[in-house]
Amino acid sequence: MRPHLMENKVVLITGATSGIGKETAHSLAEMGATVIILGRDRAKGDRAVRDIRAATGNLNLEFIECDLSSLDSVGRAIAEFRDKYDRLDVLVNNAGMASYDRKLSADGYELTFAVNHLAHYLLTTRILDVLIASAPARIVVVSSTNHYKGHIDFDDLMGEKRYTVMRSYSQSKLANALFTFELARRLEGTEVTANCLCPGYVRTGLQKRALRGFPRLVDIALGAFKKSPERGARTSVFLASSPEVEGTTGMYFTGMKMRNPSQEARDEAVAAQLWEISEHLVGGTDRQG
Repeated sequence: MRPHLMENKVVLITGATSGIGKETAHSLAEMGATVIILGRDRAKGDRAVRDIRAATGNLNLEFIECDLSSLDSVGRAIAEFRDKYDRLDVLVNNAGMASYDRKLSADGYELTFAVNHLAHYLLTTRILDVLIASAPARIVVVSSTNHYKGHIDFDDLMGEKRYTVMRSYSQSKLANALFTFELARRLEGTEVTANCLCPGYVRTGLQKRALRGFPRLVDIALGAFKKSPERGARTSVFLASSPEVEGTTGMYFTGMKMRNPSQEARDEAVAAQLWEISEHLVGGTDRQG
């Protein structure tokens, strides 16, 4: 790891109070970046900042409170970031969740879709001007191999007709990929890149919650393939920092290698429709931050 690779770079990471996000923040801080962690739990956020400062010696870390299940909370976090920073070199949309039962966000949207896609859509689009002004800059989106199983059901985006945890989660991870590729197309010529990735099957709280109700034998069998959060963060760190991918955009990675995403993930008509619907759902221009 090159200790000064990210010196003078400002990085914003969602869901970085634990797991893959925290390890991503740790690695980038170790490289000298100024790291802003977004999370909903201030106590956990402050602890993560203290832990990373102590481990890396980098004091340029900060926590901003942001509950991704509330679009108003995302808007407040954007405003707080803008008040404190005038540049952003890397945005890592890392946070993710899976609800075994169908639940609604503060805005009345299906919770998994709201947190995994809509909140990150709002955050990214309302902070794009800062990224463009800071170019060359990078956007890194944590998707999943589950996107291959996903389908964007525009007639049932919120799972009102049919809901299962994996159907909802896979749809949201496909939405992450579609959003990334549409973003890359819209950012052409700006020197801001957008790529997405699968971190692999990682030992985090997300899997425990998603697998609730599955036979314990399944979890034990899958356990042999689980990565540590540190290993799971490697592709995120690679896309956020490596000179090897400078200028690379609109791609899907796993294991730090380019892979072919699903056919639907590359459907430009689906991506454009998802973008339009997402803009409507987050409230047009009401939440500029």
